[in-house]
Amino acid sequence: MGVSLVFPPHPAWVRTARETVRTLLTASDHPELTDIAVLLTSEAVTNAINACGAKGCTTPVTLRAGWPTPTRLRVLVHDEAPGVPTARAATEGDEDGRGIHLISYGADTWGVCTHGPGPGKATWFELGARVTRNARGTVHP
Repeated sequence: MGVSLVFPPHPAWVRTARETVRTLLTASDHPELTDIAVLLTSEAVTNAINACGAKGCTTPVTLRAGWPTPTRLRVLVHDEAPGVPTARAATEGDEDGRGIHLISYGADTWGVCTHGPGPGKATWFELGARVTRNARGTVHP
């Protein structure tokens, strides 16, 4: 079971993206992941929308969420704005700049990929089953 949502890069869609993931978790009977999944989805979608706004990108943002295994949720947010998100140091008064930090702290694993079928990048994260990396960086659930 999974969901997909395509929407314009406008802040009004952040709430819809959060509620889409919340609905998926409710339907999948994984309420224990809801709070963190909704928060991280909000951060990833906001980053994509902000990147599009800053770079003048008007192509849609895509959210995909599903279960690669019965216990692991994967959420992917794709946008076509150039560049990749980076963690930056936010000061106490900043209203933004913490999204990647929250994703890296809250997700079991996460990343940004730029090798999709088209331009842009996808920020993704997984929750549910902790993963480990061996010395070569290979991920093992």
